[in-house]
Amino acid sequence: MKNGERFPLGLKNQFASDNYAGICPEAWQAMADVSTGYANSYGDDLHTARACNQLRDFFATDCQVFFVFNGTAANSLALASLCQSYHSIVCAESAHIETDECGAVEFFSNGTKVLLVPGREGKIDLEAAEHAITRRTDIHYPKPKVLSITQPTELGTVYSVEEMQAVGALARKYDMKLHVDGARFANAVASLQVAPAEISWQAGVDVLTFGGTKNGLAVGEAVVFFDARLAREFDYRCKQAGQLASKMRFLSAPWSGMLAAGALLRHAAHANDCASALAAGLGAVAGLEVVYPCQANAVFVKMPDPLIEALRRRGWHFYTFIGSGLARFMCSWSTRKADIDELLGDVRELAAAC
Repeated sequence: MKNGERFPLGLKNQFASDNYAGICPEAWQAMADVSTGYANSYGDDLHTARACNQLRDFFATDCQVFFVFNGTAANSLALASLCQSYHSIVCAESAHIETDECGAVEFFSNGTKVLLVPGREGKIDLEAAEHAITRRTDIHYPKPKVLSITQPTELGTVYSVEEMQAVGALARKYDMKLHVDGARFANAVASLQVAPAEISWQAGVDVLTFGGTKNGLAVGEAVVFFDARLAREFDYRCKQAGQLASKMRFLSAPWSGMLAAGALLRHAAHANDCASALAAGLGAVAGLEVVYPCQANAVFVKMPDPLIEALRRRGWHFYTFIGSGLARFMCSWSTRKADIDELLGDVRELAAAC
């Protein structure tokens, strides 16, 4: 089938975002399975209870789980539950909660300040974070309360188990809570090939916002509290923020379907493998440079502007928002080897002509 037929609305070829991919079969089937008959509303149903229990099994601990519509709500409400308005959140300069949430964290927390620290390859620099935490202790400074990291990072790198443990140790040293933005957390688990517990609660994570949309769900993220005390009245926050789904089973059941079939990590591993193959192919083209380690499902490449423009004229969709000459290619659960081969073929041809 030709690309024009695969994308009838004009989106010929895309590596812009894993959000562009459709619903994976397991999530689709799970939604169909719960669409027959009736079920209690607002999460008081057996399907939601089953999904929560499966996530507890996935993490091998008795965590509290809440389902919301999107990542912005998941991050913002989770962080608001950890902070008072006079507190601060320490995160990397590239953190999604700083660059792409339109101030939602500050809005839902009634003004909690976000303190930015530098880091390499998207990871927070722990020395810089400690400096931000300790540089002032007077009442005039917003008291640091939460350390927030992204796993995998916005630059496609993955915190190792040891790195996660170090971040957790820093948070505990200063009696802070540790939040993880896990929009692609499944990709991190698949990349490291470790038990989910090892890079979550066993490393000191208090709250994880676990992304499903980028891994094949139609909609919905899970907010996972590993400390049940922190989840107190979180359901009220969800309701007030318009995040309490009346037909909750359509948010929760796809998680159940993905976990029961092992599809969650299988799809994540597939996306990672596709990115690895794409990174190897792009890195072999003269004049191109893969600028960050490809450890999950993102590839960041430095390429000449004429090549970027030529690829876009061929119909390829990818982001260049990181900076001039730097392109990001994302792979998803539905990326095919043929898609990668076609992109690499165009890159080689056009690079030779540029």
